[in-house]
Amino acid sequence: MTARSSRNPAPRVSDEFLGFTGSVHYDRRLWKHDIAGSIAHVHALAHAGVLTKGEKDDLISGLREVARECARGTAVFDPRLEDVHMNIERMLTDRVGDVGAKLHTGRSRNDQVALDMRLMTRESLVGVMAEVVALHDIILRKACEAGGAVLPGYTHLQHAQPVLLSHHLLAHFWRLRRDFQRMADCYARVNVSPLGAGALAGTAFGIDRDIPAGLLKMGGVTENSIDSVSDRDFVAESVFALSLLMVHLSSLCEELVLWSSQEFRFVKLPKDLSSGSSMMPQKRNPDIPELVRGKAGRAIGHLVAILTVLKSLPLAYNRDLQEDKENLFDVFDTVGASLHALTHFLAEAEFDTVRMRESAEVGLMTATDLADLLTTRGIPFRTAHGIVQHVSEQSGGDPRNFKRLAVEAASEHGVALAGSDLDALDLDNSISRRDSYGGTSRVSVDIQAGEAAVALSGEKKELTGLRRQLAAVDDLVTG
Repeated sequence: MTARSSRNPAPRVSDEFLGFTGSVHYDRRLWKHDIAGSIAHVHALAHAGVLTKGEKDDLISGLREVARECARGTAVFDPRLEDVHMNIERMLTDRVGDVGAKLHTGRSRNDQVALDMRLMTRESLVGVMAEVVALHDIILRKACEAGGAVLPGYTHLQHAQPVLLSHHLLAHFWRLRRDFQRMADCYARVNVSPLGAGALAGTAFGIDRDIPAGLLKMGGVTENSIDSVSDRDFVAESVFALSLLMVHLSSLCEELVLWSSQEFRFVKLPKDLSSGSSMMPQKRNPDIPELVRGKAGRAIGHLVAILTVLKSLPLAYNRDLQEDKENLFDVFDTVGASLHALTHFLAEAEFDTVRMRESAEVGLMTATDLADLLTTRGIPFRTAHGIVQHVSEQSGGDPRNFKRLAVEAASEHGVALAGSDLDALDLDNSISRRDSYGGTSRVSVDIQAGEAAVALSGEKKELTGLRRQLAAVDDLVTG
């Protein structure tokens, strides 16, 4: 062997090239969607007269055999074939012979991968939506169990006004409700078929694009072949919806971290879902909320990466678009795992409602009620606000001093306050007065909880319908 051949530079360069440009090591997870799309394409080719019935049957049978191997984990993906699409086509041809080469008639990898990504994205969106529903279930249950428990409401992380714990928890419910709706809206835009767009100009084989779209239970077909293969706005939109969901989860987790600290002591950490310290034996740490909070940044980073990939791309397809997959896959994995872990954590966490009420009784949290009371006695609110602010500062935070000084200050402005008038400053009375729609009174929160239950029921029904659409992929692949 010569020195040149022992170094074998050409294959090494080729391997390096394939290692850089290949995607099969991560896009192989699209195998089910690729095979379902191919089977749907076979039906369209047969309808157009490109395939005989025998060829159609052979291709579908061969594709399903490949699917069974992929499902068992015995399929061998060759990195030299670059991606999942070429690997599946090679596996098919090895089984059915030359007719396998007819599969790609009227199709490009450009519209093929765009279809696969849409099928995978809609399935993953439904998976995340199901996890949101599970978390919704827990939040609503915890809110209903909270009853009349009171805690401090905060602005700027300072004591503001007392609220019901149920009201606070339902605030997180409605945030997640909007996230569910965003994903449902996104699903509708994802669920259209680009198959038939070809490389960019369409196809010349008389293929009816509605056939594969119908078989895959997609809502229609894309309107423009160039746009079909050149944009991944459905990827960016999906990752945005997931990133905003993670921002909302991060906010909830931030509260759980704070509330489980010794300074707050509002939450007791579940022992099986928290860890101890490697050095300090008395400690328990809120690992799951902290990790979810941290993973929110990971999702946001993927969103920025995808938007940057799409920025300034000329029409039509560019290889840059290959870079959407790893980001998208990781976002779905991260968000799904975060939701699942947080749901279990919150289900096991215990709220210390006694400690919450004790905290709400500190800090003159019903001072606004005094300003409201003075306003009902004819003092303009801005003036009343100034009076109460002065009384609050003079009282040194002591509730008894506050009430005494309030009576004196009101008298100086011609308003006589009896002891019964000051009952308005009681925590429970303060809360019951906030009876506007969406407010924190028990009556208002009970109405809100009923609406949340209706919304949750609607989400579950919507999920059932979406899962029926997703079943089309498995039906095609398994026969």
